[in-house]
Amino acid sequence: MVLTVPVEVGNSVIESNNYNAGTTIATVADMGEMIFKGKVDESEVGKLREGMELILSVGAIDTTKFKAKLEHISPKGVEENGAIQFEIKATVKLQKGEFIRAGYSANADIVLARKDNVMAIPESLLQFKDSIAFVEVETKPQVFEKRNIKTGLSDGLNIEIVSGLKKTDKIKVLNAAPAPGTEKK
Repeated sequence: MVLTVPVEVGNSVIESNNYNAGTTIATVADMGEMIFKGKVDESEVGKLREGMELILSVGAIDTTKFKAKLEHISPKGVEENGAIQFEIKATVKLQKGEFIRAGYSANADIVLARKDNVMAIPESLLQFKDSIAFVEVETKPQVFEKRNIKTGLSDGLNIEIVSGLKKTDKIKVLNAAPAPGTEKK
């Protein structure tokens, strides 16, 4: 597909040689082979490996997620706004009937680890003492005991509970707003 024709009838065209890059008369692309180019912060790049799956969200197409495969991680970072960024490239896997225009902005999600059907609680319920995670569990109405727990994967909002809790345990919610009509005056 022809993407651009930067010259018009009557413009001079110079061929490329040792002293001149020449004049571009058209930009052509195979729209069936799209590439995602993005940047990853230095704190995250060590977790990535070529061949990992990416899930792309294209800003102009909010109804569809696209799959891509990580093909390249730059060996050298570049400083941008005080942080070192590494360029990544991924091949987008378009399904039949899907179309993406060249130049769209997109964000990529990379799943580093995944677990299904596990017990999880909001991270905001966790408390820590000497690097040991615990929650307060209700043993009798309004009577709570400290219970040490072992945690697993986290998505930043919810965290997996490996041991220390049962599904039926009631966990104390910290800094909860009082129920309507029960505020102290």
